[in-house]
Amino acid sequence: MARAMFEYTKTVLAKVSFDANLFCKEVKKAIDRLLPYEIEELRLWIVGLTRQNPELNQCLMYLNT
Repeated sequence: MARAMFEYTKTVLAKVSFDANLFCKEVKKAIDRLLPYEIEELRLWIVGLTRQNPELNQCLMYLNT
């Protein structure tokens, strides 16, 4: 079940990646929902995504706390 939430979170984040503010809000929600090891996986996934969309880089600060 938890893995399904992680995949769902990645899908939502990919869909809202056009808007950095909305993306950051979804990242905050994801931190509340996901398990600690999934948050680390999500951080790595977002780092990869920010190579294509550098404006999303600001959202990484939520994952580094």
